[in-house]
Amino acid sequence: MSTHTDTHPPPAAYEPATEAIPDDTDGKPFRPALVVIDMQNDFVTGSLPVPGGASILPQVNSLIQLETFEAKIATRDHHPANHVSFAKSHQGKTEFTSKIVIYHPEDVKELEGKEQVLWPVHCVADTHGAEFIPGLVTDRFDATIVKGVHPSIESYSGFKDIWGKKETELPGILNERGVTDVFYVGLAGDFCVKYTALDSVDYGFKTWVVVDAVKSISQDEIAWNLMKEKGVRFTKTEDVKKRLA
Repeated sequence: MSTHTDTHPPPAAYEPATEAIPDDTDGKPFRPALVVIDMQNDFVTGSLPVPGGASILPQVNSLIQLETFEAKIATRDHHPANHVSFAKSHQGKTEFTSKIVIYHPEDVKELEGKEQVLWPVHCVADTHGAEFIPGLVTDRFDATIVKGVHPSIESYSGFKDIWGKKETELPGILNERGVTDVFYVGLAGDFCVKYTALDSVDYGFKTWVVVDAVKSISQDEIAWNLMKEKGVRFTKTEDVKKRLA
């Protein structure tokens, strides 16, 4: 029997090229907002941890503490215990490996199915796992958007559910404050950050993902490339600080 132990480190996570935020806006307003996505216990130390999730806390907090954002908004998963995304809610299904097709409750003819990965139970409303992680600066948030509150409706994006049938308060808050540019940080880069950023472009906002303040479940480039193709731009914490100074 071999006793060889593989000591090679895991491959580094893909990191896209970033850019500074232009100072010259051709006379157009620059009204930035910060959206902090799903910095919750279950996504850092709990049932569905994102690799390295705790490591971005200093960057996230440093941005929250900037005074020059027009709005600072958090999002949170806030699921019922029988949420459709939980493997436990489906007999014989397993976490991560099982997929099902789900339909919006109003779609009685089942015309618009969405493939759903089945997850461990996570971020159940009013439990420790759904709370913000210790140390996150939370007293600067103008609003907290909760998502995934209906047992049969999945919501990755901070803007709307996966069928786009119901908006959250997020687009209204951003528009009311005249926001032009939205900066996204948090977890996970290849799920809730990605889907929120993609929707952000569709809503007409200049959309930035702060790369060193995001961690993903997957370590590859697929999600980053999809965002880039849609028009999402990538920057770093220090570049945001310089632009907002």
